[in-house]
Amino acid sequence: MCTQEAFQAQRSQLVGLLVSGSLEGFESVLDWLLSWDVLSWEDYESLSLVGQPLSHLARHLLDTVWKKGAWGCEQLVAAVREAQADSQSPELPGHWDPHSPQPAQDLQSHRPAIVRRLYSHVEGVLDLAHERGFISRYECDEIRLPIFTSSQRARRLLDLATVKANGLAAFLLQHVQELPVLLALPFQDAACKKFMSKLRTTVSAQSRFLNTYDGAENLCLEEIYTENVLEIRTELGMAGPPQQSPATLGLEELFSTRGHLNKDADTVLVVGEAGSGKSTLLQQLHLLWAAGRDFQEFLFVFPFSCRQLQCLAKPLSVRALLFEHCCWPDLGQQDVFQFLLDHPDRVLLTFDGFDEFRFRFTDGERHCSPTDPTSVQNLLFNLLQGNLLKNARKVLTSRPDAVSALLRKYVHTEFTLKGFSEEGIELYLRKCHREPGLADRLISLLRATSALHGLCHLPVFSWMVSKCHQELLLQGGGSPKTTTDMYLLILQHFLLHASPPDSAPGGLEPGLLRGRLPTLLHLGQLALWGLGTCCYVFSAKQLQAAHVDSEDISLGFLVRAKRAVPGSAPPMEFLHITFQCFFAAFYLVLSADVPPSSLRYLFSCGRPGSSLLARLLPAMCVQGSRCKEDSVEALLQEAEPHNLQITAAFLAGLLSREHRGLLAKCQGSETALRQRQACARWCLARSLHKHFHSIPPAVPGEAKSMHAMPGFIWLIRSLYEMQEERLAQEAVRGLDVGHLKLTFCSVGPAECAAMAFVLRHLRRPVALQLDHNSVGDVGVEQLLPCLSVCTALYLRDNNISDRGICQLIERALHCEQLQKLALFNNKLTDGCAHSMARLLMCKQNFLALRLSNNCITYRGAEALLQTLERNDTILEVWLRGNTFSPEEIEKLSHRDARLLL
Repeated sequence: MCTQEAFQAQRSQLVGLLVSGSLEGFESVLDWLLSWDVLSWEDYESLSLVGQPLSHLARHLLDTVWKKGAWGCEQLVAAVREAQADSQSPELPGHWDPHSPQPAQDLQSHRPAIVRRLYSHVEGVLDLAHERGFISRYECDEIRLPIFTSSQRARRLLDLATVKANGLAAFLLQHVQELPVLLALPFQDAACKKFMSKLRTTVSAQSRFLNTYDGAENLCLEEIYTENVLEIRTELGMAGPPQQSPATLGLEELFSTRGHLNKDADTVLVVGEAGSGKSTLLQQLHLLWAAGRDFQEFLFVFPFSCRQLQCLAKPLSVRALLFEHCCWPDLGQQDVFQFLLDHPDRVLLTFDGFDEFRFRFTDGERHCSPTDPTSVQNLLFNLLQGNLLKNARKVLTSRPDAVSALLRKYVHTEFTLKGFSEEGIELYLRKCHREPGLADRLISLLRATSALHGLCHLPVFSWMVSKCHQELLLQGGGSPKTTTDMYLLILQHFLLHASPPDSAPGGLEPGLLRGRLPTLLHLGQLALWGLGTCCYVFSAKQLQAAHVDSEDISLGFLVRAKRAVPGSAPPMEFLHITFQCFFAAFYLVLSADVPPSSLRYLFSCGRPGSSLLARLLPAMCVQGSRCKEDSVEALLQEAEPHNLQITAAFLAGLLSREHRGLLAKCQGSETALRQRQACARWCLARSLHKHFHSIPPAVPGEAKSMHAMPGFIWLIRSLYEMQEERLAQEAVRGLDVGHLKLTFCSVGPAECAAMAFVLRHLRRPVALQLDHNSVGDVGVEQLLPCLSVCTALYLRDNNISDRGICQLIERALHCEQLQKLALFNNKLTDGCAHSMARLLMCKQNFLALRLSNNCITYRGAEALLQTLERNDTILEVWLRGNTFSPEEIEKLSHRDARLLL
């Protein structure tokens, strides 16, 4: 028994007990008191005021309960015991009738158990309740405020059900009972629970808004996020039957058990080109976890940016990394850290942008102590290897070029992020523009301009199209064709936005560019210095050294770095790495301090080992091999190759005839621009010739084969950006191969446009192999101009549908050289069978058609077979792995031996 006098005597101890834990513990006590009818609804509302100190609320609770007599005091002590026991049980006992005639009363009577069942699923339940009309969007947003934890959101939803008489209570009572039960926290330490709540709130606040590409506005990630094409990488066998194409997965399958490269490793690797949406994918993962909607097998998620980690100079330990550079526990730091060490399987660490980490991966130095400090690169590398926090999951994102074979040894599963599908582009634009008709006009524009459509498969370009929709729809000029066109368009958009309202939006006029030229050069100098020093986050001191002031920052291309430490002068970063490369190229083109000879370093003409090429350079390109520290040449020599390639393509585009005139009017010396263009043209041609000459001789009796090296695609892209037919002709004049292989080269629609621009000038026909890329229907359309020089086209696993193949066949009918098509593992159906049949009918020199692992049925095979019987030249038609029954296979196989089933 607990008399009021005894209760009052223990008051100080009870206050200390109620405030020693987190607010979560206090609210659990309220849950029990409500369920036992100790507190009235008015009592509960007065004890649930947001922002009140916990000590104030605890004393108010004691006063309220004391007034209810000895029974109330006893119940409070019992509620404290129950709340303390909550954390030890995976589920609280509680059985209720889901069809109760008094649902609101039952929600209150079983409130502790319902909160426990609901908190991990509250986001999904909110969405469902909104869809069914029980709560408004405003009420959802109020519950989802980032200051609330998942448990608090669950309680606020139950509170709302108490006062609404529209069926919400009945819906919750029934739906909550159907939710799966997640394991409770396997600890009872208040410090751990409080830290998890703080971490969720911190990660939610960091992830809720998408400002990766634009500092001028904050977009709600939930409203704008669009799934990208995410495929799992599998090891391909050297022989055997055709393999199924990689499955396209949802984000929730990131930790699935299939497709592992090393079952003992802990790291999940997500690779994708610059602008493919890797950072946004991680941000969505963080938000889903923080909101309790997914990835709840992890109790703690620690997000890190590699570009910011490399700024850390002093040694640090695992503990310092997690607590000092992510989220600091307010109490019990040692207890929290010990729990993380004891339960690493409940921990997830994410590292975004490994390609922006200046240190190359090595496993030479072991570091196994979680408390001893070491260098940041050694700490990261040992985390990825599992020497530290073994069994904790790690997710690493990177561009493909930065991933070495040594790193892949420690990868459990590898995924490739391929950007938006065609449906994804449309969905994204509709999410960005909800005004009637606007999204329809933008989508129609994209469909009518395949070059622009091809660019938009990278989310960064879809964002640009969305941002520049007025310029694209209203100006009436030619649509952007190249990457440089698109970045100049966004530059125009930002310049006009920063100009007086009466400025004429007539395009990127010389006057508009000239007026902000000092700002653009300041940004360019900063960008180039950052590339050369692998620096992507700039301090106030570094901004000052590059003469970047507040007016330059106000243009909008520099934004506050994510997860910046609070202070008077926050570090800044470019909107995206591609913008940093663009401004670096702009500086190289227009700065009077840049000698034309330095451009050779962009195209690998000035690399060590190319002294013969250096001797062949024109006189204007010979400046000696010594490079002063921080000179342009030194910076280009030290920059990461993948960033140099992007910068080289931008520079070629800026020096194209279309844009050279505009830039010439911005600076005094047109001669300097012509020198830069001449050097860039020469270096491009020489680099390609060097690439071709490195091809080994052909095996006797076989066609000479070339497998593209990593830089080949970007050399082709640079030629395309320059848009000079004569240069493209000269560049491939010496290419003498029978087979050009570009498998697993991240070839998308934009790369297809570039290849067609260059390869159509080949003097000899070639077999073009593009297996395992992201060509798609739009990429097929871009390839059509070079189809006439192809003897064979291999497009295995490229997400191509009937629409793309029908376009291809229409052009193939007029291409005498084309004799083979390989289309394994795509999305072909009977809808393209008649076009295929027409191809076999009209091209009597056709040799092979490979359609295995598609979705063709007996009807499509019958259409092909009828034509096959009238073609004597074709050797084989592959249809294995399509949708045939055993009886249909047997029936078809007897008709023609060339039909391979």
